[in-house]
Amino acid sequence: MLMAEAHQAVAFPFLITNEGWDVNVDREVLKLVWRSGLRSWKRQFARFMNNVQNGVYPANLWSLWFFMSIVIIIHYSGYAVPGDLVGTILPCLPGTDLKWQLIGSVLAAVLLWLSVVYLIRYTLKLLFMYKGWMYEARGKSISTKTKAWMALVRLLSSFNRPKLFSLQGSIPKLPLPSLKGTMERYMQSIRPLVDDENYERIQKMATNFEKGIGPKLQRYLVLKSWWSTNYVADWWEEYVYLRARSPLMINSNFYGMDALARHPTKNQAARAASIINACFKFKRMVERQELKPLLIQNSIPLCSSQYERAFNTTRIPGLETDQIVHWKDSNHVVIYHRGRYYKVIVKTNKILNTREIQEQIQQILDDSYKPLPAEEKLGVLTAINRTEWAQIRRSFFNVGVNRNSLDAIEKAAFFVSLDDVPYVPNPEVPEQLNMYGKLLLHGNGYNRWFDKSINVCVSSNGKMGVNCEHSWGDAPIAIQIWEYMVWQEIENRFKENGDAVGEIETTPPPPSRLAWEIKPDVEMKIENAVENAQMLINNLDLHVFAYRQYGKGFIKTCKVSPDAFIQMAIQLAYYRDAGKFSLTYEACMTRLYREGRTETVRPCTVESSSWVKAMENKNTAADERIKLLRIACERHQRNYLDAMCGKGVDRHLFCLYVVSKYLELESPFLQEVLNEPWRLSTSQSPLEQMGFEFKKYPECLGTGGGFGPVDDDGYGVSYIITGENTIFFHISNKKSSKLTDCHRFGKRLREVLNSMQDLFAIHTDTAQQFK
Repeated sequence: MLMAEAHQAVAFPFLITNEGWDVNVDREVLKLVWRSGLRSWKRQFARFMNNVQNGVYPANLWSLWFFMSIVIIIHYSGYAVPGDLVGTILPCLPGTDLKWQLIGSVLAAVLLWLSVVYLIRYTLKLLFMYKGWMYEARGKSISTKTKAWMALVRLLSSFNRPKLFSLQGSIPKLPLPSLKGTMERYMQSIRPLVDDENYERIQKMATNFEKGIGPKLQRYLVLKSWWSTNYVADWWEEYVYLRARSPLMINSNFYGMDALARHPTKNQAARAASIINACFKFKRMVERQELKPLLIQNSIPLCSSQYERAFNTTRIPGLETDQIVHWKDSNHVVIYHRGRYYKVIVKTNKILNTREIQEQIQQILDDSYKPLPAEEKLGVLTAINRTEWAQIRRSFFNVGVNRNSLDAIEKAAFFVSLDDVPYVPNPEVPEQLNMYGKLLLHGNGYNRWFDKSINVCVSSNGKMGVNCEHSWGDAPIAIQIWEYMVWQEIENRFKENGDAVGEIETTPPPPSRLAWEIKPDVEMKIENAVENAQMLINNLDLHVFAYRQYGKGFIKTCKVSPDAFIQMAIQLAYYRDAGKFSLTYEACMTRLYREGRTETVRPCTVESSSWVKAMENKNTAADERIKLLRIACERHQRNYLDAMCGKGVDRHLFCLYVVSKYLELESPFLQEVLNEPWRLSTSQSPLEQMGFEFKKYPECLGTGGGFGPVDDDGYGVSYIITGENTIFFHISNKKSSKLTDCHRFGKRLREVLNSMQDLFAIHTDTAQQFK
């Protein structure tokens, strides 16, 4: 039987006889080989054409033919082309007859065309460097300068519809802040955190650094900023993510939840099929560059580089540093169910439809194979210390069936977990939401492959979520993919019985179960890893809740930024929880610059602390509290915009620290800065990146996601403003800490938000708006 299968698998079965070679050519297999090669060449040609079109954006190739026609007409009419280019080129050609004059005209047209193209591109790049528009309020107060700038940007961008990476060449580099400016902003940021004595001590250290080795380190950074596309990106990826040795589970990976009010089907196979199909379509849009680049105000582009590694990507463990490996294409996913791993082909000549993928997944659900205990818990190796995982991987997974199976997982487009438990997210039952978040963040420790860029998790009742590795990119990309899934599912992807829509047009390739050879010593390592992972899981506490008293609608009437409003609420809640202020991390994106990722906003400011103290002082009048709140929000918004524009504090100081280590120069100031604990780590989840209007489909609003605490004695706080009347919070902490309790902090936060509403309700101007 095995021999028969082997013979069927080859394209050229042959027999040696006394009459010579008898070769039997299997034409069907040859057709498959031919089609596979044809698809590969089509892909390469499409990528080549995309690169050409991106290289000449904002022009298109049709404009080249127009230029050629004009130049040829001008030349043969007896007039000189501007700059007499044809006359300059002709002496360099073998002849001057009509044929060579035509060739000279074509070359002149190409040169003129390229000159115009790159003039427009670099003009756009210069225009995109201007960030004054960000600091101006929208409406009538916009300056004439900004209006003229916006008109010019829109004019130069209107020649051609951009592809996903078309505008990359026009996005400016991240600017390097001045050393003096960063030092001033840093000292301002720590003022509310330390007493006078410590402030003077740090001030002296900062002054010594600024007058000492600081300028030398800055000069090296200046050289790096000239030479590299982004002076932060590569070092941030390597030293913050890839060199970290802690387990990815809880410490690095983050999760995202499904929409709570929407349950399109309870059929696990159908829902998983719908998600897989949508992800492959999104992946195809990225590969073909059909995805529209994100534009602020429909004009200013955000860097699209992170999309490239969203799929077909795995973080490979190393002894000292990990490596992000991305494959150009992948036609399969790997699905985990009840301890078994299956390779599932999703793209053949085309992407399989949802009904066909459902058929494949149902075969997995119906499979009666029982895995060995070590096989079932194999994924826990991705949840342990990175060096230990690298050693195990190098020793036991580099040959034979283990190598083949590991390749299948690591080269998959993404990883899918079919969980045996239901996700029952009822906002009115906090324990259910908390458990939902925990299941997505860590599962049982071994039913996720934490190294994969994206883990799609589908419960037994059809609810879903994602777990994402962090080094390849940031949460906004994952959220955009989720929004695309929702948009795809809106278009009636399920029948009344819960099955996916459509019919099985061609018999889909059956899932192939991955085989493993696990030796006794590896089994022991897996069992130890399970114990360690369980300790991490047991130590994590998570509180997820929906605040429904108000949302964006009320906050806007307070005439402050919604993000700043919530950050001030978090500051007051933490002060009431801990009795002091804390260094606070808020992530903001720097994708207005090439290869930009994030910068730190420091929400704890002199202004925010003044407002917090006023709220705690019963003798402070409501008008004064509101005044201080608006001042604090304005300061926060200014700091947020500064961080987005490359004038943050932390990335610059981080890079100075890296240079000092390379030069083997010790800096007490940088040591102090880099060792400061982030007791509050916060982040806001964005919405409507796909142009999907949630107002039309409020049931599709997501609940955001969350992450683990950065500090052992700190909180991880994520929030998403879902519409006019709801804010979702995800708060995490470690149970081992005697200082933190996410449930207590959540209670404080709700009380603060209520008191802020009451504050404005008694204020005359705002009260009138609610009568």
